[in-house]
Amino acid sequence: MSQPQSLQDWETLAASLHIDTGLFIDGGFVPALDGGSFDCISPRNGELLAVMARGQAADIDRAVASCNAAWADGRWALQAPRARMAVLQKWADLIEANANTLSVLESLDMGKPVMDMLNIDIPEVLKTIRYFAECIDKMEGAVTATDASAMHLITHEPLGVVGAITPWNYPMLMAVWKLAPILAAGNCVVLKPAEQAPLTCLQLAKLFVEAGGPSGVFNVVNGLGAEAGKALALHNDIQKITFTGSTAVGKLLMGYAGQSNMKRVALETGGKSPQIFMPDLYDLDAAIDRAIGGIYDNAGQVCNAGSRLLVHRSLHDRFVERFVARSDALYRMGDPLNPATSMGPLVSNMQKQNVLKRVKLAQEQGARLVLGTEAATPHAAGAYVPPTLLVGPRQDAAIVQEETFGPVTSIQAFDTEAEALEMANDSVYGLAASVWTADLKTAHRMVGALQAGVVWVNCFGDGDMTQPFGGYKQSGNSRDKYKDSLLSYMQTKSAWFNLA
Repeated sequence: MSQPQSLQDWETLAASLHIDTGLFIDGGFVPALDGGSFDCISPRNGELLAVMARGQAADIDRAVASCNAAWADGRWALQAPRARMAVLQKWADLIEANANTLSVLESLDMGKPVMDMLNIDIPEVLKTIRYFAECIDKMEGAVTATDASAMHLITHEPLGVVGAITPWNYPMLMAVWKLAPILAAGNCVVLKPAEQAPLTCLQLAKLFVEAGGPSGVFNVVNGLGAEAGKALALHNDIQKITFTGSTAVGKLLMGYAGQSNMKRVALETGGKSPQIFMPDLYDLDAAIDRAIGGIYDNAGQVCNAGSRLLVHRSLHDRFVERFVARSDALYRMGDPLNPATSMGPLVSNMQKQNVLKRVKLAQEQGARLVLGTEAATPHAAGAYVPPTLLVGPRQDAAIVQEETFGPVTSIQAFDTEAEALEMANDSVYGLAASVWTADLKTAHRMVGALQAGVVWVNCFGDGDMTQPFGGYKQSGNSRDKYKDSLLSYMQTKSAWFNLA
């Protein structure tokens, strides 16, 4: 498959796109029952991209009923494991074949640089689907040791119909982190994508059916969180809700589960991840480059973004100087369809204004702005915010304690390991952290002390499909990616046979 080479080439592809705007239910696109819609605005230039069907509670009912019918007749769950595996593998192949179209859709929809889509998101989507496809016939139960008069079997069965609510920062990838294990386990699923970026999620469902996935197994309902998302979480025929998004919404979903059928709730929520730079780290320049990527990748719209840089006082001034210089060199803000762009816009102008307000508040609370002045943007109406750095905020400042979800980071100095750990753990969040040190004993000790679900040593963001991803405290209660996440979409059955 040839790849467009220039901004003009990508703009030509964008102009030729057919955008599906309906709900995807029972194998095809349909309008909302009440005819409702919402505008999909491109953060690239502020222009109307599409008018999307706006699903409500009645549409969630329709999507769940379609899944229930598919679940009842076993058109997916009762297929042979290798048959389901073949469908998922074909699904991945079709995504790969449509990589250019999917990349430009997501760039237009949420502002991600098109080259990030091709080099990061699409490959990770493919790895995820193919990994869980390979897991399907590797899942095992157990026969336990019993008296000769009995036999005891432990088996794992799919839950039934699962609801998935996914975010806008990695629309396809975060959806696939949920969808791949849900489908590999034999479940049916209703996906409610973020209203800010639903376009590629609809294509995922379309390509699943094209790959041989039975209709009704995977349905998508566009809509607002307070309408479609709430209805999905309250639905009595949904056996589990899996969610990636804000901590505030995660708390609401736990309440909705209790109000309805006590469905399982899996949450991956907010983060305010610290990166700790010890005085004996191997290579200051390499560490700074990785620190920059840890916050400015995806314009900082990452739940585990390393947005708190805790730097030993002996390194502090050099660190700040080099961080500013390397940020300018590594991240070029621009049109997301331009292959030269390394930082696109935020997802919306509303998010842009929220981030800018937080930067202003940080300065009012005593932090010093050293990077992030107004910069030229490729489209005046776009949601562009440049890489931003604040130095010396108080520990109780909002920029330290609250998730910003934009290309904004802060640097704080510390004097001792104990002080660094206290600062790092002083957060309601616990999604991720990193430690930079040349001493193995220091690293091991600090990993044990950090209150985070993922801790990186001398790196940030590294990992593969064997890595459980999720957090402590108010960063959630679940783990994505690794093999055991399949079991989280299954239930355990104990069967005791009396042989006497």
